[in-house]
Amino acid sequence: MISAQAWDDARVVWDYHQMHHSPKPCSVAIGLGSHDLSVATAAAEAYKAGMVPVIVFTGANSPTTRSRFPEGEAIAYRKHAVGLGVPADAILVDTNATNTGQNITYSRELLEAAGIDVLSVLLVSKPYEQRRAYATARKLWPQVDIVCASAPMEFPEYVDSIGDGRLVIDMLVGALQRLVIYPKQGFMIEQDVPGDVMAAYERLCQGGFTSRLMPSV
Repeated sequence: MISAQAWDDARVVWDYHQMHHSPKPCSVAIGLGSHDLSVATAAAEAYKAGMVPVIVFTGANSPTTRSRFPEGEAIAYRKHAVGLGVPADAILVDTNATNTGQNITYSRELLEAAGIDVLSVLLVSKPYEQRRAYATARKLWPQVDIVCASAPMEFPEYVDSIGDGRLVIDMLVGALQRLVIYPKQGFMIEQDVPGDVMAAYERLCQGGFTSRLMPSV
């Protein structure tokens, strides 16, 4: 049973993880691979709306996606986007990245090799990965403007889509821990974490929502 306090705290953390950027036209959309096809859907919708002229899907596989996408995350995303009406020749794929840093670095290299000038990136991710993706991209590709985007989805709707509230809260907690510790390791830029967000995070940790936490370093 998840308490009302835990749900309230999870909503606070969920809201913090999103950047609340206003959509605008960009040089390219980069869809970060995961188990969630809504990332590919959001990138495809941006293309069809004329927001971007090209899409990069990036992602190999992870233990959580191997059975669902045996061909790899980026390939599955491309198939999904083509099925939604995006021309195959408007999609580039990186099938090697296994973390967010590699997603950014390999996508940048792929675009450079294709001769595509990039001034701005529509960075498409799962809703709760927006801030982490943004902080990583700003560290590794500071020259471009980063605009974060996800499928439009409220917290209860996302929980329903996953079907496991405890897992979703665990993922929110794990993502916030990485926002705190990764800048010190040089993986991303620092992000200010408001006091109410840290308090919510600490209560969730104390409540046992810790399966996605990294070991103490």
